[in-house]
Order: sequence, then C-alpha cells, then structure tokens
Amino acid sequence: MAPPPLMPGDTVGIVAPAGAVERAALEAGCRQLKALGHPAVYLDSIFDRDQYFAGSVDRRVNELHEMFRREDVKAIVAARGGYGCNYLLPFLDLGLIREHFKSLIGYSDLTTLHTWFDDQGLCTFHGPMVAKDFAKADGVDVEAWRKVLRGQSHRFELAATAATPVLMEGEAEGILYGGCLSMLVESLGTPYEIHPGECILFIEDVGVWPFQVDRMLMQLKLSGKLEKVRAILFGEMATCVQQELPEYTVASIATRVFGDLGVPMMMGVRSGHVASGNITLPMGGPVKVSATEAGFTVDLQGWNQG
Repeated sequence: MAPPPLMPGDTVGIVAPAGAVERAALEAGCRQLKALGHPAVYLDSIFDRDQYFAGSVDRRVNELHEMFRREDVKAIVAARGGYGCNYLLPFLDLGLIREHFKSLIGYSDLTTLHTWFDDQGLCTFHGPMVAKDFAKADGVDVEAWRKVLRGQSHRFELAATAATPVLMEGEAEGILYGGCLSMLVESLGTPYEIHPGECILFIEDVGVWPFQVDRMLMQLKLSGKLEKVRAILFGEMATCVQQELPEYTVASIATRVFGDLGVPMMMGVRSGHVASGNITLPMGGPVKVSATEAGFTVDLQGWNQG
C-alpha cells in the first residue's frame, strides 16, 4: 500500500517517537522544510522528556496517531531517532494508520516502525529527519526527497571505490526492506521480528565496532531470515572502524559472513546515518540493483509516474 504523493505546498507533521528533542535543532530543520515548500507542524508536547525518551509512551503513541489522523498533514517526518520506538508497538492502532495512511519518514530507531509497517503491507521511507539532516545545509538529497515521496522513479549510481566497494557482482530486483542493523537484530525473537523474504535488503548503522557488526550479521544469518534475500545493500556504516585493526573492515566482514549467499552485495548507499546528502529510500517499494567491477546502480522504481 503506497501512500499519497507528497506535493509542493503540502504540510508535514513532525513526531518524536523515540529520543528527546532539542528545540533549536527542530526549529532549524522546520525552517529548511519550509524553504523546500513544506510547512511543518508539531505538538507542543514534542519537547517533553522522560529520561532519554521524548515523553511517555502514551504521549508518543497519541502523537503518532494524531498526525496520521489529521487531514492537514500529508506526510509524517521524525524529528530524530535515538531509542524507544519498540515501546510503541503494542499500542499502535494499525486500523487507524491504514485508514489514514501517509508517508512516514525517518531512520535509525525508526527502523522498528518501518519493518513492522512494511510487514503489514504499508510502504514507508528511510530518509532524512528534521532535527538531524534538515537542520544542516547539506544534510538532504533534495532530488531524491522530492521524487521518491511523489512516487516517481529515481536512480543513483556509485563508482566502485574503497568507500563504495562492490562486494559481489550481479543484478537483482525486489522490494526494498531493512534499515538500521541494530534494530533489525533486536527484533528477532519478538512478535514484531523482521520478515525480509525475497527482498533487496538494506543495512546501515553508525558507531558500531567491527566485531559488533560481525556478531549482528552472523545473528541475522543464523536466524534463517536471509535465505531468500535477492541482494544486500549496505549504507555508509560511518565510524564502524577499529583504529588498531584497520584491516578489520565492514566490507571484509560482510564478504566473509554473507559471501556464500551468492547475491549481489555493495556498500556506500547514502541513506540514514550519513555525513551529508541523505537519500530517501522507499521501504516496501520496488527496486532494481546492478553491480559490476566498475560500480553499482540502484533504480528506485516509482509507482506514481503521472
């Protein structure tokens, strides 16, 4: 189920389903959204704090429900990630969300919502957040934001470099699925665990040591969840390094752990925890990937070509 396209002038609603929000960063991000043609609204309670959460579970659940329900709000963008979306899962009204469905955009801890919604047949978006990426001048890939949220096709290409290596060549098509590695693994063994199926799996994270990446990739593999995956795309995996062991890279770990899956595999997709130019990806949307020795291409195949 694809959401209605986000068009110029449409209002977006800001939510904080996880970590506590800093006012200055949120307001800076809202100014940038307005400059792009999207007035932003949020509840006064978004600045509530409960330890490291953006207020109580009730507050965060009610905020999300209200933004889906409001007719003036045409898309919902997370203020930030952090931690806490898993607290909301037992209380979310999927009937209400489906009835008033619209784009939900974010990354990091929002992966918990993305995968759960995607498993219910609802397409969401892994992309820039208000108090993070929109709050800085070069934080957002505006072309991808506009095209993908309008349901249009979008292609990006990356040459093979040390930062964007092709780990295994090939071509594949499927539905895009995934997000932050830590959140994907934490879902296992719960009623909300991931169901990748025959997908193009996207994996990204930040500030995780190589041995922790190794452990989580192995857990995913041993869970049996990746047996039908058609291709694997890694994000930038920023600061996932260990200075005293420079040869122990995410690329080498991924090749060792996932190499026998025999599917195309590449690194450097600029979405989520990235330095700049955050790309919006349609989670649950169709995608085609092609990887050669020279580099790789990702075609996000839109559903609204009018």
